[in-house]
Amino acid sequence: MSVRHAFVIHEQPPSIVLDDGERPRELSPLWLRERTQAPDQLEPMTQQRLFDSHAIDAALTLESATLIDEHHATLAFSDGHRETYDLRRLAAELDGTMRFPAAEPWDASLDQAHVRFDWRRVLEEPNVFRASLAAYLRYGYLILHGVPTDPERILQVGGHYGYVKETNFGRYFEVYSRPSGNDLAYRSVALGPHTDNPYRNPVPGIQLLHCLVNETSGGLSTLVDSLKVLERLREEIPEGYALLKTIPVRFRFIDAGTELVTHRTMIQSDDDGHPTGVHYSPRLDALPLLCDAQTRLFHRARQRLGELFSDPAYQVRFALEAGELMLFDNSRVLHGRTGYDANEGHRHLQGCYLDTDGPRERFASLLKHRDSIEEVA
Repeated sequence: MSVRHAFVIHEQPPSIVLDDGERPRELSPLWLRERTQAPDQLEPMTQQRLFDSHAIDAALTLESATLIDEHHATLAFSDGHRETYDLRRLAAELDGTMRFPAAEPWDASLDQAHVRFDWRRVLEEPNVFRASLAAYLRYGYLILHGVPTDPERILQVGGHYGYVKETNFGRYFEVYSRPSGNDLAYRSVALGPHTDNPYRNPVPGIQLLHCLVNETSGGLSTLVDSLKVLERLREEIPEGYALLKTIPVRFRFIDAGTELVTHRTMIQSDDDGHPTGVHYSPRLDALPLLCDAQTRLFHRARQRLGELFSDPAYQVRFALEAGELMLFDNSRVLHGRTGYDANEGHRHLQGCYLDTDGPRERFASLLKHRDSIEEVA
C-alpha cells in the first residue's frame, strides 16, 4: 500500500520500500532500527541515542510491518523491539539536505540585488537574516552595507554568521598598503582571482572583508564563481579537469617566522564527485611530479582555469566602499583586486575567517525556530 512520502509498506514478507520515482529500494531493518523514535531510546532534547547502535545484531530482521494510517507504521524487529514509526520523520531525514538552498552557479550577469543586504536589518529582522543566509548558501557570497566602521566591528558580523577562526594572522587582519607586509595583499599591486590559505589544514571556509576607508579610484574588488567556471573547463578539457580533481599539488606559505605546507587537489568535490570549489593561488602552488605528457596536460588545464577566472564574462567587479562588507565562501568564490595608487588616498580593509558550517547552522536554527512558532500557532 502506498503512503505519502513514497513509502510502501509490505506485510508479507514484512518490508518498507522507498519509491523515489527512479528505483524502488527496500530499507534495511538495520537502517530502520537505528532510526528509532521511541522516547526511551533517545535523549529528549538532543535526540542522541541511549543505546549503542553499533552493537545491534548484524543479522537483525524485520518480523512484522503494519500500516496504521497514511503517516504511521508499526514495526517489530527480531531483537524484540516494537515501535510505531512516524513515516514523515523518516522522510524528513531522507530529504534532510533539501531544506538548504541549492548552489546556483553564476557569472557576471548576476543581479547584485540578490546578494546585497542592509546590516542593521540583518541584525534586527530574522526574516532578513534568513534571506541573507539563503543568498549566501545559493550564490556563495553576499554584500552587507551600513556596517559601522569602528575597529573590530568585523568580529561582530563574523560572530553573527558563524565562528571566527584564528590563524597566524590573528583573529582579524588589517589590509592596507605597507611594503613590509608578509603577503602581497598588503601592497597596492593587483591581485588575480585566488582562494586564501590553500596551504593551511583545514583551509579557512569563509572570508570576510570589511572596508573602513576607501579614498582611491582603483582597488576594485573582484569575485568569480568557481562552479560556473568549472562547468566550462570540464567541457573544454575533460582529461585535464580530471587531473586537477584527483592529483594533489603542494601549497606552501613562508614568512619570517612561519612555514605552512600541505598537499591537496586544485578542484575539490563532495562524496558524490560533484565539484564544490577550488584551491587556487598561482603564487603558492607547485606542479606535481607526473610524466611529461601528464605534466603538460595538467599545466594546460590550470592555465585555462586561470584564463577563465580572469574572463570578464565570469567576474563581478565593484568598488567596496566604506561601511560595506563582503562575505564569501573561500573555496567556491575566488576573490581578487585591481591595482591602485596609494598616493591617491588611504584604502583600509579588515578581514577575518569563519569556519564553513556557521551559515548552515544559523539557517537551520532559524528554520527550526520558525517551525516551532508555526506548530504553536
